[in-house]
Order: sequence, then C-alpha cells, then structure tokens
Amino acid sequence: MFLRVNKGAILCLITALVFVLAACSSGNDSSKDANTSSQEAVTDSATNASTDEQETDADATGAAQTTYPIVVSNFTTENGTWVAKEQTFDKAPERVVANTQGAAELLIRLGLTDKIVGVAALFGNVPDDIAEDFKKIPVLSEGYVGKEVTIGASPDLVMGRGGLFEDADWGVGTVNSLNEMNIKTFVQSTSVTDAKLDNLYQDITELGKIFNVQANAAAYIEQLKAREKALSARASAETINYASFFDNGDGTIGVYNGNGDTFIESAMSLINMHNMLINEEGTLSLEKLIEINPDAMIISKYAGGIDPEQTIEKLLANKQLQSVNAIKNKKIYIIDFNNFWGYGDSIFTGVEALADDLNL
Repeated sequence: MFLRVNKGAILCLITALVFVLAACSSGNDSSKDANTSSQEAVTDSATNASTDEQETDADATGAAQTTYPIVVSNFTTENGTWVAKEQTFDKAPERVVANTQGAAELLIRLGLTDKIVGVAALFGNVPDDIAEDFKKIPVLSEGYVGKEVTIGASPDLVMGRGGLFEDADWGVGTVNSLNEMNIKTFVQSTSVTDAKLDNLYQDITELGKIFNVQANAAAYIEQLKAREKALSARASAETINYASFFDNGDGTIGVYNGNGDTFIESAMSLINMHNMLINEEGTLSLEKLIEINPDAMIISKYAGGIDPEQTIEKLLANKQLQSVNAIKNKKIYIIDFNNFWGYGDSIFTGVEALADDLNL
C-alpha cells in the first residue's frame, strides 16, 4: 500500500512523523563491526554510476545492452486501485521530469543527470556525494509540481512517486492523461500497494533497461545489497516496536498510522523494527498511543515544515502521555523526510542513521 497524496493535505499529515524505536541491541563488538561494514557500504555508494554520466551499457565491454523497442510493465490507477499498465520505449528517454527529490537522486546514481530536465518536492537533504550533480537539475517547484509546469518542461518521461499520478487536476497528472500526450510514465513500484524493499531493486533494474545503463544498475544494486546485509547484521535482538506522530500545526499532536507504508516497514525490518499502527485506519487519538505504549518515537524533518524540536518539546510536556515509555525514557528521534518518503535508495541512509541513534 502507498500513502495517498490528497489535495492540500499531504504536508499536514506527514509534517512530523514519529516512529517508535526501542533501543535493544546485540553485543557491542558485533554491533561495532556491523556499523563499520555499513559505513563502508555508504562510502562505496559514492563511487557509482554518477561519476561517469555518459557511459551506457553499449559502451561497457561485455555488458547487457537494451534492444529497442522495449516494453516495461508499470502502473496506472483504476477506481483508486493500482493496476498494471505497459509502457513501450522506442529509445532511451532524453528529457525526464522527476516528481520528487528521491526519484531524481536515483537517476543521478545511475549516471543519468544529464537526462533530467526538472525536479520537484525538495523536502530533504541531498547526499553530499551527489550534491553537485543535483545542482545541475532545473527545479520546477520546491514543493509538489503541477501538471501544467510538468508538461511545460517538455518531458518524454515523467517518473516518481505514485501518489502524484493519481489526480487529473493535482500533481503531475494521471498516467493515462500523460500517456495520451505521448509522454511515457514510470511509477516507482516502491510507492504503490504492498511494496517491499525488493521493489527498489526492481525499479533500478527496469530503469537500467529503459535507459540502456544496465551495467550501472547492476553495480548499484550490488552496493545497496551490501548495505542491506550490513544493516541486517546490526539488527536488534528484540523487536523494536514503534509508532508515528506529527504536529497538527495548531499546538496539538496527531498520531500517524503509517498505513500503506509497507516499503518503509520492509526497510525498517532490517534492524528488527515494527510499526505498531501500520494496520490501523483513519484518525487516531492520543488514547491509542497510550494503549499501545511504544518504547520510542521518531518525528520527520522536511524543508518548510514545523521544527521537529518544537514538537518534541510539546510531546514531552504533554501530561496525558507521561505513562508512555517513549516519553518517560525520552526515546524520540528525528529523521529526514526524503530518506523515508522519497521511495528510493536513500531509505538505506535513513535506516542506517536510525541504527546509529539506537546504538545498534
């Protein structure tokens, strides 16, 4: 499932997401070794396809090459449900609009910076090792970009977060409406119903085929799998149950269920974390938080949002919540919005930072 992006409401809902984290860890020596391995994987990720944007698999000796036309199974929506829809590419796209920061970052990692003609939804920190490449991309909107501006960039492909393709009047436009204008679409499978971490590898593989950079894609997948393995080695011996909070912006705190965030849940499970509210629906009260009694919480920080430190102060001062373990033990952490809701490779950076905060 994916977090549906509703008109005018998305940033309110996710303003300050709070995830519950218990600080259970395995032995110190093995934790230190795993942390070193994880950091080495982060360093390795800097040495990726983005250092040579002009290389394609056709240039790489012995690498697989795309034969066009190529048909890729992707997504569209029917009556609010994600269904399969094929996209046919007669050649590699030349003008790509990434509807989120995370989508653009993923393209950069594959050496495709020069193909991106627009990016939007700049809500998090850009990784240092690709910051210079990111600066080369025209920013269509600091927030979510509309269909008119998207089309104005003359793209031959629009890719990114699924929720931004759901509405004909808001976001980049629907898949069908863009396809009718002969604009191809690529909805990240990480952002649709029941997505798991493996969907990230699927997206990278398919992008490699679409752009004829299959060697770059395969190499980057190997780097990410090394980071996945390193995180698994750092997993807490006991399950870390968590919940999520956000700031309503009116002095009150809301509870975020994370229903639909299965991609995030899959990544969190690497360090044995579990969202206690992922199967809940609708508006949740503070009483629900007291009922489940999480052992720790995290709030997300994003550009233009409410300072999470202020929300944490409200949380700690709330007399109604003093019996909650997370409040008593002050187990509250701040995460970067783009790392988790960018639906891309930065999910590893986010989980690695949490593991560090938890001393795993």
